[in-house]
Amino acid sequence: MYAPRALFSMLVVLVVFAISTYLLYGSFWSTVLQTILCAIILQVGYFLAVVFLVRREHALRQADPDDATAVSRSRETNRSEEAHPASAPSLKVGDR
Repeated sequence: MYAPRALFSMLVVLVVFAISTYLLYGSFWSTVLQTILCAIILQVGYFLAVVFLVRREHALRQADPDDATAVSRSRETNRSEEAHPASAPSLKVGDR
């Protein structure tokens, strides 16, 4: 989960929720209260999702520690290859 994207998405959801609540009920204070409640529910859901992802990763590493280090090393290798792509193989060009 990319935090700025999640926060922006949550803000968009809250704005849409606030607009629709105001159109349904016509009360400013009811809209504010329900939007705050919606924001709390979204934050709790986001927190639980992050806890779930961390616990799942921890369980995977505990299940097979050698495999987890191999996976993390391959991720680092892929990142370094992306940052510094391998140059094309040198070919010898000559007359026939």
